[in-house]
Amino acid sequence: MAVQAEPVLVAGLIEVCRATIAANSDHLCALDRAIGDGDHGTNMRRGCEAVSAEGESLSSLPFPDAVEKIGLTLVMNVGGAAGPLYGTLLMEIGRELRKSEETADFPQVLKQAIDAVARRGRAHAGDKTLLDVLYPVHAALAKRSPLGDIARKAERSADRTAAMKAMRGRAAYLGDRSIGHVDPGASSCALLTTAICRYLGEHRPQ
Repeated sequence: MAVQAEPVLVAGLIEVCRATIAANSDHLCALDRAIGDGDHGTNMRRGCEAVSAEGESLSSLPFPDAVEKIGLTLVMNVGGAAGPLYGTLLMEIGRELRKSEETADFPQVLKQAIDAVARRGRAHAGDKTLLDVLYPVHAALAKRSPLGDIARKAERSADRTAAMKAMRGRAAYLGDRSIGHVDPGASSCALLTTAICRYLGEHRPQ
């Protein structure tokens, strides 16, 4: 599964991600108020708006450079743990794509990036974080599942974090009281995955 992207596709993906987070910002904050600082939606919206503000210059860059710079922008503009984690994911994807150029196999690149996120957050699958969406999404992508199936996998995976006990981040201080709440990072990850899959399905059918 080699990776290529033309500027208009990059610009479209940036916009659809911005719009999705803006539309769900209050929902993400509500999830975060239950087990965290209550600002995940606000932080993610600020980061996506910063990326969108640079959309024209980002879409003119080679795809690996654009992805890496988007990650850096998120690190600089998203507060809490989300900025470093999303930033690490995208910067690692960009670096790996640049190293392998057009021969890149995206599932392999994504797996390396997800592992980098796990190391950065010192977290594992089942710890009630965005990794609980990223790993299932990678598994579906590696099986070359249709985009709709990948999106549904992301949504179900985020919902499953409600039954988990948080082991990382501020929610971990709640112990068993974190059970029963969907992790806001997992939710934003599922929302973004779903938006990206929908956009690619409409503009680049499999």
